Amino acid sequence: MNVTGAGTGITRIGQIAINAHDVERAAAFYQDALGLKLLFKAGPGLAFFECGGVRLMLTRPEKPEFDHPSSILYFAVPDIQAAHVRMKTSGVKFEDEPHLIARMPDHDLWMVFFRDSEGNLLGLMSEVAR
Repeated sequence: MNVTGAGTGITRIGQIAINAHDVERAAAFYQDALGLKLLFKAGPGLAFFECGGVRLMLTRPEKPEFDHPSSILYFAVPDIQAAHVRMKTSGVKFEDEPHLIARMPDHDLWMVFFRDSEGNLLGLMSEVAR
């Protein structure tokens, strides 16, 4: 079985769209609160960020059927406690506190959830070596 896109040549996710009713407000959140690098803005209503080789696109929903919360994105961080403190200081509203999800053979998986400026639920995840 071909594991790279069933013969289509797909090897990775190149871009993820995140709905934003106020793209400027959302761009400020992703740049200032999350610290992502702004790549460029295009026309009114589009902003693109770099996130570990995946481009995040902030966009207004083009059609009513696209006007819903985004899928949950999990941003990997090396130190979830430090990221949580820094982001809270930046005004990020968290749903919970960093907590242990699972003990793996060689690390512990930690997560915490927060909302972006548009109300989309997002998560931080950290694989902490034991």
